[in-house]
Amino acid sequence: MFWFALLTSMFALGLAIYLAYFVLTQEEGNERMKEISRAIREGANAYLKRQYTVIAIFFAIMFFLMLLFSYYKLLSPVTPFLFLLGGFFSALTGFIGMNIATRANVRTTNAATQSLNKALRVAFSSGAVMGLSVVGLSLFAISLSFAYLTNVFNNLGDAASALLAFSMGASSVALFARVGGGIFTKAADVGADLVGKVESGIPEDDPRNPAVIADNVGDNVGDVAGMGADLYESYVGSIIAAMILGFVALKNSSAVLLPLTIAGCGIIASIIGTFFVRSGEKTEQHILLLALRRGIISAAIIVAFLSFIIFKLQTAVPFNLFYAILIGLIAGVLIGLTTEYYTSSKYKHVKELAKSSLTGAATTIIDGLALGMQSTFIPVLIVALSTITSYYLAGGFANFNLGLYGIALAAVGMLSTLGITLATDAYGPVADNAGGIAEMSHQKPIVRKRTDALDALGNTTAATGKGFAIGSAALTALALIATLKTLVPNLGLSILNPALIAGLMIGSMLPFLFSSMALRAVGRAASQIVEEVRRQFKELKLLTTNNRPNYARCISISTREAQREMILPSLLAIIAPILVGILFGVEAVFGLLAGALSSGFVLAILMADSGGAWDNAKKYIEEGHFGGKGSNAHKAAVVGDTVGDPFKDTAGPSLNILIKLMSIVALVFLPLIIRFALIG
Repeated sequence: MFWFALLTSMFALGLAIYLAYFVLTQEEGNERMKEISRAIREGANAYLKRQYTVIAIFFAIMFFLMLLFSYYKLLSPVTPFLFLLGGFFSALTGFIGMNIATRANVRTTNAATQSLNKALRVAFSSGAVMGLSVVGLSLFAISLSFAYLTNVFNNLGDAASALLAFSMGASSVALFARVGGGIFTKAADVGADLVGKVESGIPEDDPRNPAVIADNVGDNVGDVAGMGADLYESYVGSIIAAMILGFVALKNSSAVLLPLTIAGCGIIASIIGTFFVRSGEKTEQHILLLALRRGIISAAIIVAFLSFIIFKLQTAVPFNLFYAILIGLIAGVLIGLTTEYYTSSKYKHVKELAKSSLTGAATTIIDGLALGMQSTFIPVLIVALSTITSYYLAGGFANFNLGLYGIALAAVGMLSTLGITLATDAYGPVADNAGGIAEMSHQKPIVRKRTDALDALGNTTAATGKGFAIGSAALTALALIATLKTLVPNLGLSILNPALIAGLMIGSMLPFLFSSMALRAVGRAASQIVEEVRRQFKELKLLTTNNRPNYARCISISTREAQREMILPSLLAIIAPILVGILFGVEAVFGLLAGALSSGFVLAILMADSGGAWDNAKKYIEEGHFGGKGSNAHKAAVVGDTVGDPFKDTAGPSLNILIKLMSIVALVFLPLIIRFALIG
């Protein structure tokens, strides 16, 4: 089982290298296209360099503190080093994904001059590099780290528990990447839209807009590097939690290694699924979406088949745990379809939202928020039913720990197809950038039509990907909370326990406080971009002359503000569980995590679906409905989209990491919390 996991991870990395080679050997197009792409790449690399500098300082401080705690026997001696290792691999996946995305954008534009299918292949291949790098590096690092730790500790349970520090490192980088990248991309996007489209009436991606390159840079640092780091830590967290709970439930090596094996099956399935992603020349959304969905559903079916074979071949793990994996796979697909239903212009909700723009921006905002609230119903029901059914089908009625193991395996099952699921998500920013390059380099209308088709598809897959990320985050966080229960079995978890109630209330509040910080950060940064764009329009007379905008200035402002604003929200996730644990005891920490999971899960769905619906309602109007571009309805829809941008790309997705990181911090620092708790 160990060698299967290790070899499949290496196979994923090998294919990622091949696909990267395929993308890089495609033609870039003319000099103007290369120049625009180079500007985007340089801006993205400059941002990432500055962000990783801030992260490196944070990791250096945390490493020193962990060494100090381990010296006083409050942490394991390997914890600081595993923390660094997890952070390094998380940062590496973000760097790889963004690097290939910023090189694939211009190649996708050039491919669109030949055919839609070729453009889809180039963009999707770059997304597949990201997806396969995430799963390959995750499984490779976990497998080798676990093999080493089995020689350090006396039993497999302690070795698996030590990996929580690896997960904490990955989660820390993910939160910085998500919050910082989200602030950057939405500050630039909001600034570009408000002054460009709303005030000046120029098209999206117009080269006269000084914030247009910063907007394209933001697509990569937020939706490629940020999303990759986000799902990397979900993938890692779910596997590690399942390994720990497997040992607690069955006390054998097969139960511990099974999550690694299922992840390996997912890699094989994802690779096969990528070959099902093909399209013709029709630009209708349902046809293109079918091409991507074919790959995802095929991968899910293959994982189910391979998992069935594995359970039949071994006897150390009860067969009924297979049903938990099956439930996770089905839940992942259903949540993605539900998100699509509420955010795609194919269905009534987005059409009705677009219609509400006829009466102004206020009704657009009201209807968008109402849509987001309504959209929470089905995903919450899916996760709730998945939790209960996976618990009982795994044998929870007879063995509590076995039921918890079933919940953890459901999370592993949901994330097992991440290789292709992330590919369909990460391809979106590449298609978006490709459309921008086509506009700024004045390509033929057919080229822009093809890139617009891919971009619109990318909006749908991005929304679906966010739904998948939120659902997987909920199951992963639940598995991590269950791990806390097994490590402290004598917790007083009565609902009448005042410490538990206090923790629940604080935990329920934290996602709102965190979201407030993130949204205000976008607002402050966007205000500076707005002022800068207005200044350049006025002083350089960009709308009436051929003067060149100062793109670098907007990139610099977004970068500076993103780095400054991301620190406080990110520290909140690390400080909160330790502080609550010391002040109110371990029971309060359990309540804190449960409260944050409950409110954070629902709030993240609301923000993601409202933002996605506002975005696609605007695009639906731009297609010619309700007056089309330039109409009053369009202006109202642009306001809705502007409000929705930080919802769906900053605060919403960052909540996924918040609820998981707090759980992991509580687990890693559990000895310190127990030692210094003032209550209990």
